[in-house]
Amino acid sequence: MNIVVYCGANSGNNKEYTLATEKLGAWIAKNNNSLVYGGGAVGLMRTVADSVLNNKGKVTGVMPEFLAAREIAHNDLTELIVVETMSERKQKMIELGDAFIALPGGPGTLEEITEVVSWARLGKNNSPCIFYNYKGFYNSIMTLYDTMVQEGFLTREDRDKILFSESLVEIGTFINNYTPPEVRQY
Repeated sequence: MNIVVYCGANSGNNKEYTLATEKLGAWIAKNNNSLVYGGGAVGLMRTVADSVLNNKGKVTGVMPEFLAAREIAHNDLTELIVVETMSERKQKMIELGDAFIALPGGPGTLEEITEVVSWARLGKNNSPCIFYNYKGFYNSIMTLYDTMVQEGFLTREDRDKILFSESLVEIGTFINNYTPPEVRQY
């Protein structure tokens, strides 16, 4: 299974994010999954890739040409796919992915996981979407999704298809037991 991990080119201010990212990478490899990520050699991007590689896993990076030209591409990946634009990068990662996990990160990370959540509801991507909620990082987003349900902008069934968790056991169970949401006509 290809697990797409969205994460930042920064590591954040708390070293625990790096440790949690290392654990996620090891978990991906030890469960015979492959990593698909943004291809970078900096921040949590490098950490997750190195962790998968150090645990004998496979890593595919997808990076736009302009970033690769700045020499921030990870040179030791199983495969590096270079595309022209950020939009093509996102599309390629979605095409390759079987499950999607967002580590703590910035606006780009949030934008990417939000896009796959939205696509899953529309039937364009029938894969599990997970916010790796380490130390409650995504609690405010979880509250927002719950508010969307309360206010009638998101169904309970669709909300239940989005996991917020820092437990790798729970994440594994969610992925293994996932059934796509029913696609409704609007």
